Amino acid sequence: MPITKKSFGTLPSGEEVFVYEMDNGKGLGAEILSYGGIVKNLYFSDKNGTKTDVVLGRDTLEDYLNNDGFLGAAIGRHANRIAGGKFELNGAVYSVDVNEGNNSLHGGARGFDKKVWTVTESGTPDEPELIMTLTSPDGDEGFPGKLEIAMTYTLTKDNALKINYKAASDRDTVVNLTNHSYFNLAGHSSGKMVNQLLRLNADFYTPNNEECMPTGEVRSVSGTPFDFRTEKPIGQDIGSDHEQIKMFGGYDHNFAVAGRGYRLAAEARCVENGIRMEVFTDKPGVQLYTSNGLKEGVYKNGARYGIHQAFCLETQYFPNSMANSHFIAPILRRGETYDFTTEYRFSNM
Repeated sequence: MPITKKSFGTLPSGEEVFVYEMDNGKGLGAEILSYGGIVKNLYFSDKNGTKTDVVLGRDTLEDYLNNDGFLGAAIGRHANRIAGGKFELNGAVYSVDVNEGNNSLHGGARGFDKKVWTVTESGTPDEPELIMTLTSPDGDEGFPGKLEIAMTYTLTKDNALKINYKAASDRDTVVNLTNHSYFNLAGHSSGKMVNQLLRLNADFYTPNNEECMPTGEVRSVSGTPFDFRTEKPIGQDIGSDHEQIKMFGGYDHNFAVAGRGYRLAAEARCVENGIRMEVFTDKPGVQLYTSNGLKEGVYKNGARYGIHQAFCLETQYFPNSMANSHFIAPILRRGETYDFTTEYRFSNM
């Protein structure tokens, strides 16, 4: 069967959580939780036929109740940061939950990563999919408008995990949805990913202040550690004395994806096992995060993780866009539909 549903435990509220095991029969498999829309496992067969789990994760529901780092989670209403937890829309100032110092991060203290989603199984044997829906009430974490969300996770016949995000609101609001999977193409338990290769389709990035908030400047990547236009090891410049790298112990920065429409944003690969991952999106930006703040400890299957264990490629509107008029604003108007897709496509070299 392409989809199998199993109980994954019960929340303190009494709500049951399920894990959905999916397989496209062509080498790609996934385990997705109804709690937080979390990608718990993502398997792909490498060039030697070895089934490799390429995402970091945790073992139990209890572990995920304190999912520090947002491992594998669906993020909303607003991915990344909002300065001071405030934004102005239609002349009104909204205050949203502040959960990282002075700022709002990834939707607040109880964002979409901590909600139980309603799941419907769909698709075909070679393209199984889960349709995950959620209603976020007006005022949820301070955001205006009753928001209806549908996320569709599809394992495509060409070995991609494709995530389509749709949303509609009964009031003008802001929406910026993403997924926070941590990738290690050598396998989640293989240690640091610094020798894996990365190419980004980005000529510019947005530097941060000390709170990891974009300053509003847009800088060229040319001549800097942020130049991934030509493939290079992710860790090649991770120890650079560049101010922006030293400030965060690696990369935690938004890149402006070149071009418009649905296009290739990034390509990563592991030379040792031959696994390649291409990332496609129609969002304007992608956040490269090299797990600089990942807490060292024991995670799923008894694996020990630490800093630089994995990399994230979070497709998004630029962080804090509402405060920077030259950034594309993540505004969803009443009567309009938020509709974006991100695809993680796997192959062997």
